[in-house]
Amino acid sequence: MSIGVDQPRVLVLLVLAAAPFVFSAQRASFVGSVAAAPADLLSTALRWILRFSGALAIALIVLALAGPYHGGETLSRVGEGAQVVILLDRSGSMNDTFAGRTPEGGAESKAAATKRILRDFVGRRPHDLFGVAAFSTSPILVLPLTDHRDAVRAAIDASDRAGLDYTDMARGLAMALSMFATDRADEHHVILLVSDGGAVIESHVQDLLRAEFRKFRTDLYFLFLRTAGSKGMFDQPEPGENLPQAMPERFLNLFFQTLDIPYKPFEAENPEQVEAAIHEIDKLERHPIVYTERLPRHDLTGPAYALACLCIGLLVAAKLAETPLVPRQRSSRTAGAAKAPG
Repeated sequence: MSIGVDQPRVLVLLVLAAAPFVFSAQRASFVGSVAAAPADLLSTALRWILRFSGALAIALIVLALAGPYHGGETLSRVGEGAQVVILLDRSGSMNDTFAGRTPEGGAESKAAATKRILRDFVGRRPHDLFGVAAFSTSPILVLPLTDHRDAVRAAIDASDRAGLDYTDMARGLAMALSMFATDRADEHHVILLVSDGGAVIESHVQDLLRAEFRKFRTDLYFLFLRTAGSKGMFDQPEPGENLPQAMPERFLNLFFQTLDIPYKPFEAENPEQVEAAIHEIDKLERHPIVYTERLPRHDLTGPAYALACLCIGLLVAAKLAETPLVPRQRSSRTAGAAKAPG
């Protein structure tokens, strides 16, 4: 188990632990000849025990001042998962139900149903790094990639707040791609795009997005929340409707197919279909991933001070037990007062 200190410079004071071997705190007793006192193994052992106790007390106090701890190291582990950015549509239409109406009674809006299902999705993937972004009139960085599940769930919970009317999906995709810090081959990148459509991406912007998707080798899942009665991404256009403005979802799907990346679209018309799509994505995104786990740190300052107190207590007890070889003589004044007549 790893042991460290917060203030390593304080450890320089450990040289003071040698003081008990150089100086003695015991009372000096003078005798005429060392031979007058026979060899005493017990006394020798006590002398060295007290010296070691003094040195240990000083060392423990210095160590406590340095802020000792054990644990806190970072371990590398291998599991199944990916770096997943959840990109959420925050346009005003997401606040309606799949039937295209304002939620009433027990009906769920598209945003609320998505929030509930995505929370379960995050809970089933313990080794993933999750980030959350949103888009409407402008892209919004809600949460960068992290392994803190409570923060991810809180970011998803905020996704059903009232949105705006405009849908700028292109800038949202650009922000989601920018959240991947590197383009290393051992990192698996995933963007889960959840939208009810209505976005048009200009041709020059499409070229920029193609380059970014290739750079980060990102998997893309497009979960299209289809409102009842609206055109779907797989519908064939009627005469005169084969335009991005008339069928934006269809042209989004066609554009994503040209990205030269793993791409899979889903079309959902109710919460049950949304849940089925999320479960399928969960099964597809099972890749080896190297992740780090930081172990908790435990403070050792208290135990260090406690052991130092025990050593000091032993030294105090030895000091109190000292007995002089010659009894102290009473002063002449005291002796004279004792001889005075009463």
